[in-house]
Amino acid sequence: MINAVIAATGLYTPPQSLSNAELVETFNTYVERFNASHAAEIEAGEVQALIPSSAEFIEKASGIKSRFVVDKSGLVDPERMTPNIPERSNEEISVLAEIAVEAAREAIARWGKPISEIGAVICAASNMQRAYPAMAIEVQQALGIEGFAFDMNVACSSATFGIKTAADFVASGSARAVLMVNPEICSGHLNFRDRDSHFIFGDVATAVIVEAADQATGGWDILGTRLKTQFSNSIRNNFGFLNRAAPEGIGATDKLFVQEGRKVFREVVPMVSEMIVEHAGDIGIDPQALKRMWLHQANINMNVMIGKRVLGRDPAPGENVIILDEYANTSSAGSIIAFHKANEDFAAGETGLICSFGAGYSAGTVFVRKR
Repeated sequence: MINAVIAATGLYTPPQSLSNAELVETFNTYVERFNASHAAEIEAGEVQALIPSSAEFIEKASGIKSRFVVDKSGLVDPERMTPNIPERSNEEISVLAEIAVEAAREAIARWGKPISEIGAVICAASNMQRAYPAMAIEVQQALGIEGFAFDMNVACSSATFGIKTAADFVASGSARAVLMVNPEICSGHLNFRDRDSHFIFGDVATAVIVEAADQATGGWDILGTRLKTQFSNSIRNNFGFLNRAAPEGIGATDKLFVQEGRKVFREVVPMVSEMIVEHAGDIGIDPQALKRMWLHQANINMNVMIGKRVLGRDPAPGENVIILDEYANTSSAGSIIAFHKANEDFAAGETGLICSFGAGYSAGTVFVRKR
C-alpha cells in the first residue's frame, strides 16, 4: 500500500466582505417593513411579529464578526436579501468551478510540480451548482488535467471525506496525485430573512493536493483517516430538482438551509469528541499531545467545547484554530482554511488534526504529521 501525503493547499477568498453591522442593518430594515405592513394581523394575533437582531447577538451566538461573499449588493438590499449571481451560458465556466480553479491554482503553485502529475480531481462540497455535468470535470477541463474527476457531497464534512477518498486512490495506485477542491457559495442557500440563521455562512473555495509519499517533498504524512455518518434531520436543505414535481412547495422557506441549532450542539459535540479520541487511540496518538486542531468552523462554542473534551483542558492560544470570526461558516472549506492559514510553524514530526462535521450527521478525522 502506498502512503499518502497532503502536499499543498490553496485558498480563494472573494473580494467582498460583509460585516455583522451591515447584515443587521438590512435585516432590521426588513423586519421594520414587515411588521408595519402586517400590523393589523399582528395585532389580531394572526401573524407573529418579527424580532430585530444585533451585531452583538450574532457574535455572542456564533463568534462570527464578518463573512466573505461573492456578491454583497443583493444581500444589503432589503427588497432582495439574496446574492446577485447572474446565470452564465453553457459556454462560460460556471461560478462554482471558477472559484475552485482559483483555489486550485494557488495549491498547484505552492506544490511546484507540473499539472500533468495530477491524475484525478474531486469536487467535494455542500453546495453543488447543478446535478451534472460534474463541477469536478469542469475544473479538470479548465486546468488541463488528464485522468478522471467526480463530485461528492457530504455537507460540511465533504473535505475530510474528499481527503480520505484521495488518499485511498493514492494507496490503491489509481492516481499518484489527486486534486481535491471545496468551492462553497453558501450565501446562495441561505434564508437571509431568518433571524436565527441569516448570519451563519460565507463564501470561499479551498483546494488540497494529495500525493504519493514516495514522490512527495515535504508536506504532511496522513497518519490516519476515519469517517462516520449518522442520519439526522436537524440540519437540512430540501432544495432540488424534485421541487418542480411538487409545485405547491415552491417558495417555501424550508427549501433553504434550516437547522435545530441547540439540538445539533447537544448531539454533534459528544459524537465528534468521542470519534477524535477513539481514532487517536486506535492509531497510537495521544490526543492531548496534538500541537494543533483545525476543526470545522461551525460555531465558536462548539469548537471550544470539542477542544476541551479532546485535550482534557482549555486549549491554549493557537491550539484550536478559529477563523470563523472573519470567514463565518464556510461549510466544507472551513477546516481547510484553518489548516491553510495556521501550519507554517510546525517542525518535522509534530502532529495535528483536521476534522469536519455537519449535516447527515457526518464527521471526518484526518491526523497528519509534518514531514
